[in-house]
Amino acid sequence: MDINALKQRLGEISGKNKKNNNLWKPNEGKQIIRLVPCKDNPDNPFNELRFHYGLNGKNWLSPATYGRPDPVLEFANKLKQTGNSDDYNLAKDFFPKMRIYAPVIVRGEEGEGVRYWGFGKKVYQELLGFISDEDYGDITDMKEGNDITVEYIPKEQSGKNFPETVIRVKPKKTVVGDSDVVDAIKNQPSIKDIFDEKSYDELKDALESHINPEAGEVEDTDDEVVVVEQKVTETSKDDDAPAVSSKAPKAASSNVGTDFDKLFDV
Repeated sequence: MDINALKQRLGEISGKNKKNNNLWKPNEGKQIIRLVPCKDNPDNPFNELRFHYGLNGKNWLSPATYGRPDPVLEFANKLKQTGNSDDYNLAKDFFPKMRIYAPVIVRGEEGEGVRYWGFGKKVYQELLGFISDEDYGDITDMKEGNDITVEYIPKEQSGKNFPETVIRVKPKKTVVGDSDVVDAIKNQPSIKDIFDEKSYDELKDALESHINPEAGEVEDTDDEVVVVEQKVTETSKDDDAPAVSSKAPKAASSNVGTDFDKLFDV
């Protein structure tokens, strides 16, 4: 038995669980949170991340998030340029989807420290609307910010085919919290430590395996998706959540799979 290898694996699993603890999602009903300044970018608490969902059975942070080359995005663009209508429609499944993460303190759970709340376009627009309103302004201000009521309504109760997340920014200005809360904000985790960026070659290999699944077996991914465990059911219809979804990118048509290398000019 290779004890050192097993210890290393334990550390890897523990690390993923630790990252998972740095994420927050609302439960059914109402909860109160405070959006706080982001340590990595004090001028903007919103981290716009882009993901490829269900690619080869996993979720991947797109390097395009940070302005770096993304082979999956390149593949999608080249599909659009083939002049084939099927390829054009297929390309849509390979473009990365945006999800926004913002650091929050959850009222009643201040001891948990700062966690990142992930949400989609609808909630993002609403939050930006409040911030743009001069009656609210900088709701993340440590001394004169605003708490937010977040209400999660599952689809069974929303009367729609999808769940809803309703936000209400409290009009009263309040201090963010005591010295312990301030320390937690100063020592908050970095979003870059929560969502790992894989290399160009790793993503390209995943793309090729997704297109040509017969070339190799897809590995068990239970451990890999735990870090991005936000599920589609937590947000409204237009939100794209980083979880393996039934709407994951489809396998490419046979001609595209055959011409994979050609599309990459190799």
